[in-house]
Amino acid sequence: MSAGPLTEPGPAAPGHSATLRRLRASGRSALRVREAVIQGALRAAAVAAVAGIVLILVFVLREAFPVLFDPETRKEAGLHALTATAMWQPVGDVPKYGVLPLFVGTLKVALVAMLFAVPLGVMAAVFTSEFAPYRLREALKPVVEVLAGIPSVVLGFFALIVLASWLQALTGAVSRLNALNAGVAVGIGVLPTIYSLCEDSLAAVPRSYREASLALGASPWQTAWFVTLPAAGVGVTAAILLGLARAIGETMIVLMASGNAAIVSPSLLDSARTLSATIAAELAEVVVGSPHYSVLFFLGAILFLVTFVINAAAAVLVTRLRRKLRGA
Repeated sequence: MSAGPLTEPGPAAPGHSATLRRLRASGRSALRVREAVIQGALRAAAVAAVAGIVLILVFVLREAFPVLFDPETRKEAGLHALTATAMWQPVGDVPKYGVLPLFVGTLKVALVAMLFAVPLGVMAAVFTSEFAPYRLREALKPVVEVLAGIPSVVLGFFALIVLASWLQALTGAVSRLNALNAGVAVGIGVLPTIYSLCEDSLAAVPRSYREASLALGASPWQTAWFVTLPAAGVGVTAAILLGLARAIGETMIVLMASGNAAIVSPSLLDSARTLSATIAAELAEVVVGSPHYSVLFFLGAILFLVTFVINAAAAVLVTRLRRKLRGA
């Protein structure tokens, strides 16, 4: 029995077409509502993040203002008192708020940390990106990145018990806990960040750069040093500046490994005290509203200012490097 002739479907009924249009319009409306909700949530999250940072800054500055504007506080802990002496003794019959030892200690620890972490981190990133076999590269980077998750207190404990004894035996220092010990420990904490960001920047350099250099007769080492590394200069610079910002603001490692002696000394083998460690050690016991309280918040405002300057310098430098790479 043969099948009947095929017939084309007739036009849809008017009611069916209207229903389809309503469903499509409803779907588009629901999609627009979902997009608006998502955009609103993202906008609210961004505003909340910025507002939180601004509120923290406002609070810190408000508590630090008496150092500059309150007559009673300025008599004991004004700018003149902060710079007139090189002694930090905020508790006593005659409190002394000289911040010079704190600045010197912060600079020494940060300098040692960067001298330790930058060469090691950058060279390790160059090796991983340019010379390491594939399997070693895939195993090495995750291991180093896991080190970034080690708590600062663990590194501080290691520096206090183990690293301090090693360095004292190596250098013959009188004090086990000193700026060198704290700086190396902070450098260990900063190293994974510098390494990871540098390796990502080197891996992002186009392969054509390497191939062109090798085709011109350069060795792999010359290619890595004179072509790949300069091309990744933006990311490498950002990694170094980020590491510097963390080294300046590091608290727990320095608190446990530096000796916390507020002295002015050019030697790295003497104990040191940093701005962040001073705030952490004294803020919990200070009298709220006292000159000592205001000075500690003033030191916190200085730390914020230093971080802001570093970030601003990084932004300017990154912009210039990008223009240079683009041939502008």
